[in-house]
Amino acid sequence: MSIISLLSDFGSKDPYVAEMKAVILSIHPQARIVDITHEIEKFNIRMGAFVLASAAPYFPAGTIHVAVVDPGVGTKRHPIIVETKRSYYVGPDNGLLMLAAQKEAVDHVYHVNNPQYMLPRVSRTFHGRDIFTPVAAHLAKGSPPSKFGPEIQDYALPEFAKPHVRKGELFGEVLHIDDFGNVVSNISAEDLEKMGIREGCSLRVKLNGETLALKLCSAYGEVPAKTPLAIIGSSDFLEVSVNQESASRMFKAKIGDPLRVSLASSN
Repeated sequence: MSIISLLSDFGSKDPYVAEMKAVILSIHPQARIVDITHEIEKFNIRMGAFVLASAAPYFPAGTIHVAVVDPGVGTKRHPIIVETKRSYYVGPDNGLLMLAAQKEAVDHVYHVNNPQYMLPRVSRTFHGRDIFTPVAAHLAKGSPPSKFGPEIQDYALPEFAKPHVRKGELFGEVLHIDDFGNVVSNISAEDLEKMGIREGCSLRVKLNGETLALKLCSAYGEVPAKTPLAIIGSSDFLEVSVNQESASRMFKAKIGDPLRVSLASSN
């Protein structure tokens, strides 16, 4: 039995989440629905992408992830299905899905345009209910993704989906700031390993106008309280942190800020 996960910026006060679940269950009463969160900051695609990419690896293979953070709803942006080596992602073609999907290796991306798999009346403002969840329910019932629309190659790949290397430096950005004030980048442990950077290395991190000399630690407690450090967090991304303090407050960092990383011995 397929699991359908839901992530959105809809919050819990309004009926929107219940409406999406009702649509799924009307089409596929046996569906198992799991909420990742509906508390993504309004319109914050980066935050949604990070949370989705953090949660998705722990779901069983074959899970269908529906993610809706969609400031472009009603415009020409496409609804899409992303088929990876282990999951399906359904949502808007605005980059929201791709951080998670790329971690699993993308096989196919389809533009959803077959009205057979949508509600009879599609509103201009609520594609989560009228397109994305019906699509997920039909996928869970066994409809092949190629039936939903044509395969496409020109899907959105946002800058935050992948850092790049230039002259011995990794150029990334701040993807998320958690409730502890940890500054989470889009630089993965794999990206660091390709640069020869491992736990115990001394790093030079440029963030918000400051150049920081940080040790890449395996635990926050490896440095004294109130001391900055670098660490690979639980979501497998590099964090700038401060032991028992807020790094975002100390360095005035915010989501979208550029971040550059290199070995401290590099020029």
